[in-house]
Amino acid sequence: MAKWTGLTLRTLRYYDQIGLLIPGEDQIGAARRYNVNDLRRLQQIQTLKYVGLSLEEIGHLLAAERDAGREIRDSLLAQLDVLRQKMMHTENVVKAIRRALEEGEGSGEKGWNHLANIIQAVQTEQKWGEQYRSAARLQSRIHLYDRFSVNRHGWHRWVFEQLGTEPDVHVLEVGCGDGSLWQRNADRIPESWRITLTDRSEGMLDEARSRLQGLPQFKFLVIDAQDIPFHDGQFDKVIASNMLYHVQNIPQAIKEIHRVLRKGGQCYTTTMSLRHLQEVERLGTDFDPEMEVLDRVIERFHMDNAAEQLSPFFHEILPFHYEDSLIITESEPLIEYMTSTPMNARSRLQGATLDRFKAYVEQILEREGALRVSKENGLYKGRK
Repeated sequence: MAKWTGLTLRTLRYYDQIGLLIPGEDQIGAARRYNVNDLRRLQQIQTLKYVGLSLEEIGHLLAAERDAGREIRDSLLAQLDVLRQKMMHTENVVKAIRRALEEGEGSGEKGWNHLANIIQAVQTEQKWGEQYRSAARLQSRIHLYDRFSVNRHGWHRWVFEQLGTEPDVHVLEVGCGDGSLWQRNADRIPESWRITLTDRSEGMLDEARSRLQGLPQFKFLVIDAQDIPFHDGQFDKVIASNMLYHVQNIPQAIKEIHRVLRKGGQCYTTTMSLRHLQEVERLGTDFDPEMEVLDRVIERFHMDNAAEQLSPFFHEILPFHYEDSLIITESEPLIEYMTSTPMNARSRLQGATLDRFKAYVEQILEREGALRVSKENGLYKGRK
């Protein structure tokens, strides 16, 4: 194994000693026999170490993946995602340093600003463990919605219907994720449409490309929504589905969406309300007052403030509400969802505490028959 991978014997023995990589085959004395699953785990360890995670962080991540039954494909997509984000992060740091060199670092206010900009670029997006987890989170959420939503028509089918069916339309989606909107409507996409799917995550975009292979209408590109690399007025419709609250500079992203739309073109943004899934949040805090489940990033762009943020750029802004709720009858999909968010539920639900929480949830389900959860999703349509 050492010769094959280029690692030292000392490194492999250390990983064995700390429990990070214990070979799965029968051992004889001091000898260690590795199988293909051990090689996969070793590949993950080395990639995540390269990204900048500590061995302790790597151990926690791999244990969580094992408990969730993640497939090797999911792991590789997550690794690809976080490596791409690290590349973008590095590019931003390089740009900040070059700008300081080109304009002169100086000793006055301008020099101070350049140095501050470099520091900010270095500090941004350092939580690589959180970035790695994010690639698997979307699937956990979609799985819960698919299993227990009352509205069987489906969110993605409903969103697609708001787009209309006129021919010869050029569509841009920013933040397309894994392409679920299009994969779940593949049977009714007009053949004359030209659709460009973009995302900041290379891993997500690869998943979308895989799901939509064979459909000639699609092109794929990694971009930042705050700096869309297309001409003014290039698109008839732009979609930003459940993603604007993640953008660092929301007004800049909306401005870019406005710029690439033709005059009279339409913008479609989806989001949730602050009441969305509140019963899940209460379930966590009733068990542990310190537990947090729902990502508060939604407070940046939600159903009650979206129109206000869109109105400087678009007119005829119309809200459309999707009627739905969840009736959850099983504990495991619910707990998997709760521990998939970037809040502290995963760290609070470990070991014996996780077992107690599962028993607590199952007791509620047995007593009540189901957990009824509010879903408040919607779409805003605006015209340029």
